[in-house]
Amino acid sequence: MSRGVRFFLTVMNRLLTFALDLPVTAPVWIFFIVMIIILFAPIVLGKLKIPHIIGMILAGVLIGEHGFNILERDSSFELFGQVGLYYIMFLAGLEMDMEDFRKNKVKGLVFGLLTFFIPMGIGIWSGISLLGQSLVSATLLASMYASHTLIAYPIVSRYGLARQRSVTISIGGTAVTVTLALIVLAVISGMYKGSTGSAYWVSFAIKVTILTLAIVFLLPMVGRWFFRKYEDAVMQFIFVLAMVFLGGGLMSMAGMEGILGAFLVGMVLNPLVPKVSPLMNRLEFVGNALFIPYFLIGVGMIIDVKSLFAGGEALKVAVVMTVAATVSKWLAAFFTQKIYRMSGNERMMIFGLSNAQAAATLAAVLIGHEIILENGERLLNDNVLNGTVVMILFTCVISTIMTERAARKFALAESTLPHEKEDTGGKERILIPVANPETIENLVNMALVIKNPKSKDGIIALNVINDGVNADAGESAGRRNLEKAAMIASAADVKTDMVCRYDMNIASGIVHTIKEYGATDLVIGLHQKSNFLDSFFGSLTGNLLKGTYREVMVARLMMPVNTLKGIQVVVPALAEYETGFARWVNQVLRMAGQLGCRIRFAADVSSAASLRKIIAKSEYATLAEILEEEKRPFADRMDMKVRSEQLVVVVSARNGSISYDLAFDRLPALLNKNFANNSLLIVYPEQVDRDDVMTISNPVNNN
Repeated sequence: MSRGVRFFLTVMNRLLTFALDLPVTAPVWIFFIVMIIILFAPIVLGKLKIPHIIGMILAGVLIGEHGFNILERDSSFELFGQVGLYYIMFLAGLEMDMEDFRKNKVKGLVFGLLTFFIPMGIGIWSGISLLGQSLVSATLLASMYASHTLIAYPIVSRYGLARQRSVTISIGGTAVTVTLALIVLAVISGMYKGSTGSAYWVSFAIKVTILTLAIVFLLPMVGRWFFRKYEDAVMQFIFVLAMVFLGGGLMSMAGMEGILGAFLVGMVLNPLVPKVSPLMNRLEFVGNALFIPYFLIGVGMIIDVKSLFAGGEALKVAVVMTVAATVSKWLAAFFTQKIYRMSGNERMMIFGLSNAQAAATLAAVLIGHEIILENGERLLNDNVLNGTVVMILFTCVISTIMTERAARKFALAESTLPHEKEDTGGKERILIPVANPETIENLVNMALVIKNPKSKDGIIALNVINDGVNADAGESAGRRNLEKAAMIASAADVKTDMVCRYDMNIASGIVHTIKEYGATDLVIGLHQKSNFLDSFFGSLTGNLLKGTYREVMVARLMMPVNTLKGIQVVVPALAEYETGFARWVNQVLRMAGQLGCRIRFAADVSSAASLRKIIAKSEYATLAEILEEEKRPFADRMDMKVRSEQLVVVVSARNGSISYDLAFDRLPALLNKNFANNSLLIVYPEQVDRDDVMTISNPVNNN
């Protein structure tokens, strides 16, 4: 035998030895195989029309010990699975529209009670009558039906439907029913631990209350302080992750499931993480790319399909559990629909989101399986354990299919609404000059929160270089500024056009870029430590206002945009007659919605009436309040008490426009007097093109 043949056989033998050495136990190879599954499973299963979430669970079934036994379910699945579970609940709280949640809190409470008590009733009856269980074990089993996990929430997030009424109701109901189910679990667990005395329950109630209050009231203050002090993207991301697990850990210490703590953390950090922001994008990306798929694969690995066929009893238990859980959740969604006269698709969405069993269900069955009765039997036997896993699989499948179907219908309906077409069809290109590197991040973030998320247009980052002796140095520094702006915007999935141009002065360069690139809005800003009078109303701003009819916003931000806690808008008389009135109103409303804060307009009676018409059509209408001031001059209207963490928006006007007020001549002094310590946004609304219209300042239309 030749040397080459012997070498070939040796290599093949080692390869076969490696291939047959299953399950794989090496952490590196386990992680690699999981990554390959996460990468290719959606591609393969997408062609088979199998939803992504179901595909991940099925992949876990195939590679687990009850499938082809390719991977060992080591500690990494416990760790990443727990992270993924917490992440699902955290994102559900983080992406909620809090104002809509408050508006629908009664509906959420009603649905939560229905989706708890209906499964409890059906579960106790079926457990005793059909499965021959005791009252205690049937009650624990019923609590498993009552709880659910928002495992299909990533579908809602992917379609951009987090603010749908049905989604908000489902999430609110989840918090209610999971809490009640976990209380039932704690009661039954305490019964067999000998901890059912009054002292135990008083202690339990006190711990849960204190830790809940700590999360709800202390965490927002800590978060706001941290985001103001540290603007580094990595540090902010790590801080949020740490808070998620702090909340989960605190709830676990109190005797509740940690998923409730993760959900609460998401809700309290909601106002600090704008929906369109680099931080939100990073949080969603990491969760959907790694943690959540890892969790779903881990769930699949514990499913033993063969146990169903090992005996008739196991199959019976699995069927009863699956039917009871599914029917009870459908009835809860049905009654919620009828009570509040909702559409059939809303019912489907509520049912889809609430049907999946996973987190609290697994916790309950494992605890019940570990409890040994006096006769030596388990409170929940092996048949129930295997039936639970099968129920999880089928409810996850049903949940995913129903949610996907409802989400598609919602997306299709929204895309065909006439007013939506009108809203998305309008051009919106925001131009941001990036001369000062210290203001770039705040200006870009300001542009992101006022930008219409439905608009496909990106933003324009501009660096203007004076054509002089230091032009080369200016170009190099400008390129760095442009790249920084593009990086911040891209983290929020917003495209950026980087423009670097030579011109005789900055104002001329900006005006030319507005015309060449079709910019609709201009956001400029200066360092907060610059001289106030010169910074806002020097030659640059004056020349820009003369050179373009487009909307101009001048910003002075004393703190990061996401830490602002309120918006005060001062509106001059006759503002409603300006061409850009509706535009800036919708932008500041959008800003309030993105930041999750209240907005207050100070205006006269005529302007207030026009404001109400626009606000009524906005999805952020519930955030707005209008203070009518009939005969107060504009200068007096600016004399108000505003907290330092609030943004003051002052609507000004170009000289010669219909809403121009003589007080605008001394606007710098008024701002310095009343709002020296506040973040400011001075808005000059869009006007009709002055090339086409005669104005007071230009009566013969001469340029």
